[in-house]
Amino acid sequence: MLTIRSLALIALLALPLVAADDSPAVIQARQDLERLREQVQAGLAPASKLVEAQASIDDALDAAILDRTLYGHLDIEKLSPWEADEMVNAATRRVARAQKKVDNATGLIAYGVAAPRFADDSKAELAHRQMALSEAKSRAELLMQIVAIARAETAPAASENLTGIWKPREFVDGDHLLGPEEIRDITLSFENQFHEPLPVSARGMTEVHRTLGFDHTGRIDVAVTPDSPEGQWLRKFLESKNIPYYAFRVAIPGKATGAHIHIGPGSTRLRTTD
Repeated sequence: MLTIRSLALIALLALPLVAADDSPAVIQARQDLERLREQVQAGLAPASKLVEAQASIDDALDAAILDRTLYGHLDIEKLSPWEADEMVNAATRRVARAQKKVDNATGLIAYGVAAPRFADDSKAELAHRQMALSEAKSRAELLMQIVAIARAETAPAASENLTGIWKPREFVDGDHLLGPEEIRDITLSFENQFHEPLPVSARGMTEVHRTLGFDHTGRIDVAVTPDSPEGQWLRKFLESKNIPYYAFRVAIPGKATGAHIHIGPGSTRLRTTD
């Protein structure tokens, strides 16, 4: 009678090996699995080894996700919320696999089967992956702040009876979208004034705004507190240029500050076509 484990091993024997856009590590892991399948079918290796080989493929796939979303050149503005979740989940799975190896190695040491330093490499790899998970969570948290800011900008502008946490206290109304020359003027003027880059958190249309269905074209968000020296200067500069903006002074309770200056008219809903 076939057990659930036996059925799983049979399924591994039938899994396809080719996938689009595989990384070199994934390709190597798939090739190793193919060689192992041949050995299992020839009776030269135990079928249980297939589970380990598949785990290597899964780990390589998760590493590829991190290479793209965490370590690659994917700007935070181009990262979508579902990609942020995918990034954190991939990092979490890699930590779990490394922890399992540490536990196995520690067990062998405890039973006297392995040398005292047998788990050193596994522990080092676990520490490396835990650090990657921490970085992934920080990046995802930053993205969630951008999500919260994007939602804030679509709230009723300067409504005095709005009691939510996203009440904008000050704004200059208008429908003037920013052009490349104006963005460059604002950026250079800020840098000349404070000798540091303009802290832009969202420039034009981003994946976050697209995912939420908001049009952020011709608008930028600047991560400064409106009442800080930088914020006061920026607001005066925008007013002198007749550029509309929204100044948000509120925060996300228990998470992070949402204070920022949105330059340009308020974000609107994307138009959809049937």
